[in-house]
Amino acid sequence: MTQPEPSTLVVARVVPDVTGLDRHFDYLLPEALQPRLDIGAVVRVSLHGRRIGGWVVGIGPAGSAVATSRLLPVLKITGIGPSQEIIDLARWAATRWAGPLRAFLVSASPPGAVIALPVAAHGGPVPEPIHASAAQLLRGGGGVLRHPPASDVLPVVMAACRLGTALVITPSVAQARLLTSRLRRAGRTVALMPHDWAAAAAGVDVVIGARASAWAPCAGMASIVVLDEHDEGLQEERQPTWHARDVAIERARAAGVPALMVSPCPSATAMFVTAPDHTVRPSVTEERAGWPIVEIVDRTRDDPWQTSLATSALIRQLRDPQRTVLCVLNTLGRARLSACRSCKSLQRCERCEAAVQQRDDGQFACARCGLLRPAVCQACGASAFAALRVGVTRLREELQAAAGRTVVTIAGKVNDVEPIPDAGVYVGTEAVLHRVRRADTVAFVDFDAELLAPRYRATEEALTLLARAARLVGGRGDGGRILVQTFLPRHEVLDAVLHADPGRLMVRELARRQALGFPPSAALGVVSGVGSAEFVEGLAGAGVQSARTGDGAFMLRAPTWDVLGRAIAATPRPKPSRLRIQIDPPRL
Repeated sequence: MTQPEPSTLVVARVVPDVTGLDRHFDYLLPEALQPRLDIGAVVRVSLHGRRIGGWVVGIGPAGSAVATSRLLPVLKITGIGPSQEIIDLARWAATRWAGPLRAFLVSASPPGAVIALPVAAHGGPVPEPIHASAAQLLRGGGGVLRHPPASDVLPVVMAACRLGTALVITPSVAQARLLTSRLRRAGRTVALMPHDWAAAAAGVDVVIGARASAWAPCAGMASIVVLDEHDEGLQEERQPTWHARDVAIERARAAGVPALMVSPCPSATAMFVTAPDHTVRPSVTEERAGWPIVEIVDRTRDDPWQTSLATSALIRQLRDPQRTVLCVLNTLGRARLSACRSCKSLQRCERCEAAVQQRDDGQFACARCGLLRPAVCQACGASAFAALRVGVTRLREELQAAAGRTVVTIAGKVNDVEPIPDAGVYVGTEAVLHRVRRADTVAFVDFDAELLAPRYRATEEALTLLARAARLVGGRGDGGRILVQTFLPRHEVLDAVLHADPGRLMVRELARRQALGFPPSAALGVVSGVGSAEFVEGLAGAGVQSARTGDGAFMLRAPTWDVLGRAIAATPRPKPSRLRIQIDPPRL
């Protein structure tokens, strides 16, 4: 067989779709495939005797004939994949979040093979009304729009449509579907991700979807809008822990289009990266109307040892048959912290001395080491206990007795799709705020657990829960009410919500994080697993500080995300190793 001249040969650089393999390989591109192959194409290749999928991330002329003779050919072009723009964005993200390029290419690819694109489809002129402040920010290059929780976001998206095709990112699939229906009724052509991937690549008025839509194709993109940019649903919990807001900001910067962050309580990160003159808030009257009535139940005079979580203010709401009440408690089981009624001693694990939790079956379980034991006091042998921190199961029993009507427990995941029984009272973890569609009152029965959580984002997360509740019950004019039971009635989070002014909190929060060296003023990461100690030693001298945490992992700190990402990318992994690297993990 005659070997073709090297100058006529073309090599495709392919990233294999193989978990745990963070490399690319060169393959010879047959002449028959050359006219149909573009950067980003999804192909089939052979690797170690297996036919696998992959993405073409580079195309170029072959080298020497000897080197080329050892290359395997590309077997097949499966379909269209992410564009060069998205591949460049994925390379940036791979450094930013210390993850494999493959993970981001998976998010950027269609759910099935796309052989050809449909004809672009666009609607007519954008009708009124549009949001004037959003339009102003978009014309000025983007920014942060403080939008009350009960206010409609459709005029904001319509303002983006005035500029051309808009990429809209939402925290949940349900929110994206609802907005898609409304946009189509308003005459806009919409591609709902991921199923309308081909239409988004061809061209429509609006490309919309949940977190992964930050990687969606968007032909003729003129703006990016991130709705509820404060919502933790926009961050991937699995490694790599990328955040759709940050991806959107970088994508808009690279494309030269405005990015608009919309939120009732903008995050510290959004405020940090946005100039003060590019942050717009509504009038005091409009913002107050967009938040419900907030009632603070001051429990500072209560005895926490003997008092139930069902306060008189909560019981009044529970007994009103005209109101649907949601009670939120982020503690599963019967009790998170128990004490013996006889000798008052706290119940702890006999193996590791951590506080034990009482399960639904009555047994004590250690969340740290997993040890189970009967509900018997280790000090005096008594079997009667006081629940100092009750769980959802125990709370449901108390509420049902106080309300005189059925109470339904919801303790599943946020994205559960199981139908919920109709009831006047619901109790559960924060998932109840996502799974119940409408309520008159939301009661946080132990809000101090959120305010005092051992996470640097605790303040921000507590405000996020209140904003979610506010959207569920509606604005002040709708009769919506949020009930907050707390031993910290003057906490800055509650002060901000009482005055319907989240901005006053974020100013202090940013200053506090800067003083403590927390994001967004600095970059944080966590390294754990086999070989983590050797890997951290290799980071010394690269501008990265490290400290061992209580669970044997290492916390990394750097002045910027670029410094941290480049240092991690440049440090070789020890062998053998099973490293887990999380950049700014959501629960740090």
